[in-house]
Amino acid sequence: MTAVSVRLILLHDPAANRLAWLASGPDGRPLGTAFLRVPTGGVADLEIRVHPAERRAGVGTRLLDAAVAAAEERGLPGVLTEAVPEGSDAEAFYLRHGLRRVLSLSYTRLDLAGTLPDVTETPGYRLAHWEGVVPPELAETFARSRRAMDDMPMDDAGYVPQPWDVARLHAVAEAVARRGETLRTTAAIGPDGEIAGFTEVVVGESAEGQHYGTGVLPEHRGRGLARWMKAAQIRAVRERFPRLTGLLADTADSNAAMRRVNASLGYVHTHRSRLYQKDLPCAPSGS
Repeated sequence: MTAVSVRLILLHDPAANRLAWLASGPDGRPLGTAFLRVPTGGVADLEIRVHPAERRAGVGTRLLDAAVAAAEERGLPGVLTEAVPEGSDAEAFYLRHGLRRVLSLSYTRLDLAGTLPDVTETPGYRLAHWEGVVPPELAETFARSRRAMDDMPMDDAGYVPQPWDVARLHAVAEAVARRGETLRTTAAIGPDGEIAGFTEVVVGESAEGQHYGTGVLPEHRGRGLARWMKAAQIRAVRERFPRLTGLLADTADSNAAMRRVNASLGYVHTHRSRLYQKDLPCAPSGS
């Protein structure tokens, strides 16, 4: 396709610490978008979308260049793409532009019409379930428990875990609700009343729910909590949302422990995707 003249409009969302670009043609028609989430540390998350009819005309390149330039101006060490399907046009685009593959994800699906996994409890712990915003009495311990995800395998990605507090918990739950979706959480609570682990599922209009995250604090691992929480969550979700036909999960290929848990619950591999990163010369601190 012949290159088109592209006009970029930069939008800034200070509340979300996110930059957005809208690409349009000479006649004003929208061509594509790019979003860059600027973190407090580590690489910035990048998402690029170009209308299928406008691809291979330089739109994606303009958007990528703008996002990379913004990351460089802020002294960030790089930009990290969203997960793109293996063998897709998006993967080929990032490879052409010199980004390197840093993480591979395997996607799996659980058929809710089949036999559900058994629920095996872990002595000394109890489960709590809620939808939407975390109950006030569990808010502080839930925020503390989020560090369970800090050491999840990210391979070569320059990901730096962001701190959690109650305000961030509320913001995430409220963002899901604004999309018209339901965030359902199951947490394992230890003898001391502290949350030891959690698992989350998001349910929207689709016939399939999406797992968000599952984490167990290091000091509570090796006791079967992840499997117990997920098995109980699966049964609760099918009862709460009988129209659902399946649950979807994505797990880093290198996360052998979670892949074993999912396999034991009946999840079946469907496809694989990849994350790509562009490394940048990071500006010295204080420059």
